[in-house]
Amino acid sequence: MAAPRPPPARLSGVMVPAPIQDLEALRALTALFKEQRNRNLDTIGVAVDLILLFRELRVEQESLLTAFRCGLQFLGNIASRNEDSQSVVWVHAFPELFLSCLNHPDKKIVAYSSMILFTSLNSERMKELEENLNIAIDVVEAHQRQPESEWPFLIITDHFLKSPELVKAMYAKMSNQERVALLDLMIAKIVGDEPLTKDDIPVFLSHAELIASTFVNQCKIVLKLTSEQHADDEEALATIRLLDVLCEMTANTDLLSYLQVFPGLLERVIDLLRLIHVAGNDTANIFSTSGCVKAEGDVSNVAEGFKSHLIRLIGNLCYKNKDNQDKVNELDGIPLILDSCSIDDSNPFLTQWVVYAIRNLTEDNSQNQDLIAKMEQQGLADASLLKKMGLEVEKRGDRLILKSTSGTPPL
Repeated sequence: MAAPRPPPARLSGVMVPAPIQDLEALRALTALFKEQRNRNLDTIGVAVDLILLFRELRVEQESLLTAFRCGLQFLGNIASRNEDSQSVVWVHAFPELFLSCLNHPDKKIVAYSSMILFTSLNSERMKELEENLNIAIDVVEAHQRQPESEWPFLIITDHFLKSPELVKAMYAKMSNQERVALLDLMIAKIVGDEPLTKDDIPVFLSHAELIASTFVNQCKIVLKLTSEQHADDEEALATIRLLDVLCEMTANTDLLSYLQVFPGLLERVIDLLRLIHVAGNDTANIFSTSGCVKAEGDVSNVAEGFKSHLIRLIGNLCYKNKDNQDKVNELDGIPLILDSCSIDDSNPFLTQWVVYAIRNLTEDNSQNQDLIAKMEQQGLADASLLKKMGLEVEKRGDRLILKSTSGTPPL
């Protein structure tokens, strides 16, 4: 005859099981449910109830915390590679379990609940997330707290970023810090080792609309950074990250053509470049030119690279696009770009991006070539700068010609 079980322990007036035997049983069940034949038994609802009880107790006792973790692993094993089990888990776990666990202070509990969410999500359940945005935002917060954890990262990149409707709804409700985290992952997806697929392109075109329209509407908010009291303004920092995303999107040929004709984008970028250029020259502020080389690893300037990226974006938008080349000319953007080229430690590779932009602005565009040639003759364009660009001005009769110094045909 088996020895009788000891009475359950009492904790804070709540009856809880004796830890050791229950932990062993839970671990045994977890192992059993790794086998396909043992799944789909009527234990999922009970397991979810126990997990929610553990969360409600909010205790730090190691044995109970371990049981909490094991319960989540148990659900994860049940749901793994089994659509029927995933459906049952979703019915019992959504939304309470995820709301309870994704923001838990224990890293393993966050990771295991993220694993369950990742495994259970499909296109239909993504629609349910749109009605429970706090769960989606909790995943982004989990990624912020634990960037080394793969599950929140995979949920965002493999599920969230495939749903433009969800991303748009999330972005409207997020804090600016959360927006920066989401935008960083969007950049990671665009520049990742695996290029965007044909299925990804329509989705990212929708993302491009969100990013470009948001930038056009609020980009001037970055001017708040010229004031010391707003030097760490989070809305301005989120807007800076929008520019970073646009630079990477316009480096993708499938997204470029859409953004090249996006209403107001090119005009707003040139306008903003002019405003920060003037602000940086008028007074000492975050956009002022810094000619000294900072110590390695010093990235205290939150606007580092902002001017470079504005010029990079202009260059991208003008790539083999005559209308945009002419528009930059009409907006007096070419002298502005040339005047922006100076040693500036806050804007790494600034000269290189100016060279790139001028190349794209003058390619097969005689009007823009003539403008730069006349600027050089009038002393408004630095001949040494043009030389760095591989360009020089040559007089042919009554006409000034801007030509390449590398022996290649004229631009």
